[in-house]
Amino acid sequence: MAARTELHSIHTLTLSDTQFLRGDANGKATTTSGQLRLARSPGRLPVVVLQHGSAGMAPNVEMWARELNKIGVSTFALDGFTGRGLTEVNTNQALLGRLNFILDIYRALDVLANHPSIDPARIALMGFSRGGQATLYASLKRFHRLWNKSGVEFAAYVPFYPDCMTTFLSDTDVVGRPIRIFGGTQDDYNPIAACKAYVERLRAAGADVEVTEYPNASHAFDNPLGAQPAMLQPRFQSARNCKIQEEAEGLLINTETKRPFTYTDACVVHGVHIGHDPIATREAKQTVKELFKTVFQLH
Repeated sequence: MAARTELHSIHTLTLSDTQFLRGDANGKATTTSGQLRLARSPGRLPVVVLQHGSAGMAPNVEMWARELNKIGVSTFALDGFTGRGLTEVNTNQALLGRLNFILDIYRALDVLANHPSIDPARIALMGFSRGGQATLYASLKRFHRLWNKSGVEFAAYVPFYPDCMTTFLSDTDVVGRPIRIFGGTQDDYNPIAACKAYVERLRAAGADVEVTEYPNASHAFDNPLGAQPAMLQPRFQSARNCKIQEEAEGLLINTETKRPFTYTDACVVHGVHIGHDPIATREAKQTVKELFKTVFQLH
C-alpha cells in the first residue's frame, strides 16, 4: 500500500507519428494525468513510470504498482487516454499515433525531476504492449534529443510484450542503460520473434539488452483478471504481419506496398488472444523486482 498518493497533470501534445519523428511540435495541446504512489521509505525515493497499453489503465498496472511499492519503489502510472477522450484503441489503433506515449513519458520526467520526494537519478520506465513499444523506443538517443527537456534520463527500460514491427532510423543508437524485454512465445498480438530480431541488432551495436520469453504465455499475460486460458478477441487489430520502416522525413512506410503505412493496409489483421498466465506472471514479478533492486541499489 502506498504511503501517499498524488495525482499530477501532465502537459503534453497529441501528434501524428510523422510530427513526432520530425520534431514538429505543432500538435494539439493536451493535458493527461499520472497517479504517483509514494512508497514508505526514508529519503528521496526511486520511482518507476508505468505506461499502459491499448486497453488503458488495466489491472496489471495496479498490480505492478502494488508489487513495486512493497519493495520500497514508488510508481507513477500514466493515463494517456482519458485526457484525449479515449478509453481503448485495441479495435481502432488509428485513433492515436503510436509515438504519443513517448512524448507523454518524457513530459512525466519533467514532473518527477522536480518533485521533492523523488531521486531524479533513480527513475525507471516500464510499459505494456503499446506502452511497451513506447518504453522500448523511448531509449533512442534521437528521441531524447528531440523531445526530452527534463535534464534527466531513465535508469532502466522494461518493456512488456511491445510491438517491434517498425524499424526506425538510428534505432540501434540507444542510451547506455539496461533494456529488459518480457514477452510470451504464444503472443499473436505482438510476436516476440520481431523483438528478438531487433535485440540482435541492438546487441551488435553494444546495447545492454536482454529478452525474457515465457513459452506458454500469451499477450497481456501479467493481467491478473485476464482469461485463463487466453481468449480470442476477434475485433482487436494487430500489425503482426506488417513490416514498417521509417524513411526520410519521418514517413512510416509499409515495406510491402512501398506506401505510407495505415491501419487499413492488408497486412493488418483482426483477432488476437489475450489472457493471464499465473506462472509467467510470478516469474516476471521476481525478475523485475530483482532488477529494480539492483538498478536502484536497494538493500
